[in-house]
Amino acid sequence: MYVDSHCHINFPELATRMPEIMQKMADNGVTHALCVSVDLPDFPQVLALAEQYPHIYASVGVHPDYEDTPEPSAEQLVELAQHPRIIAIGETGLDYFRLKGDLEWQRERFRQHIRASRLSRKPLIIHTRAAAEDTIRILREEGAGTADGGVAGVMHCFTESLEVALAAIEMGFYISFSGILTFKSAKDLQAVAKALPLDRILIETDSPYLAPMPHRGKMNEPGFVRHVGEFLADLKGVSVTEVQETTTKNFFKLFQFAH
Repeated sequence: MYVDSHCHINFPELATRMPEIMQKMADNGVTHALCVSVDLPDFPQVLALAEQYPHIYASVGVHPDYEDTPEPSAEQLVELAQHPRIIAIGETGLDYFRLKGDLEWQRERFRQHIRASRLSRKPLIIHTRAAAEDTIRILREEGAGTADGGVAGVMHCFTESLEVALAAIEMGFYISFSGILTFKSAKDLQAVAKALPLDRILIETDSPYLAPMPHRGKMNEPGFVRHVGEFLADLKGVSVTEVQETTTKNFFKLFQFAH
């Protein structure tokens, strides 16, 4: 069985096809999925899916790309995270690729999420793009690592260097690979995945984006995480069963609950 550790099935292009999405998950052996929040106005939709489907979990947070949206406070995030279906804080982090100029507001938003994670004891879902150095620095400054009193989390849709991955793992984070891993152009990322220990790896779709081969260019969905798992098994020279069992175990160990 597989777990899709990061998806956005509340987005309109997927939410209108929910029975089909759920059936395709079952057909592909995907037993659970984490639906990830990107802003507070849409958070009720994320939570509603987790309340409706026992194998769907949810997070609460505000994505760094969302400029014109209500800013969350650590206290507000902690309060929302008390719901039993909320298993993570995020997604949060830094993105210097899509947005330019003075991004201090983005860094402050990130710090609020890290503080909420420490207070709620729920792991962080980290988005970082063209901002790895500041991402690692702020995580350390705010004590996100397990050795500093935090609960760490996952570096989702990872596309950074092996050095960044190892720095995150040293703090207690897991590394999650998306469909990008299967792209022919992703040789550097494939080398990173091959070098990392399987017991620190998660897999995801980030659907509806980044569909893996052989579905590249189509709308992504949680059922397609199987292709990421199969590619990872081949890349690392291990069985598909080992990837299934280990990445699923990693998911439930990170988010600290039984299934």
